Amino acid sequence: MDFGEAKSYYFSVLTRDMVSKQKVLEVVEKDIKPMLMMEGGSIEVVDVNEKDGVVHVRLLGACGTCPMSMITLTAFVERVLRNKIPELKKVVPV
Repeated sequence: MDFGEAKSYYFSVLTRDMVSKQKVLEVVEKDIKPMLMMEGGSIEVVDVNEKDGVVHVRLLGACGTCPMSMITLTAFVERVLRNKIPELKKVVPV
């Protein structure tokens, strides 16, 4: 194995279990936000800890004040993100 192959392998091992911020933003924009907007709500990605696999989000609009917001967060937002990004560990509301 030459240096280039070793470097490529090492990088893939390091990033294999990391959550990509770009991927999180894509899933939120394409799959989650349109569904929440149908109910008068929205979502904001506040922070993505790529190394730990933790995403911090803020529910906005009707979703931010809804008494069912925790169910929306876990049963919908977290489920969609985990299906699309298996490396994701946790979604935390802020």
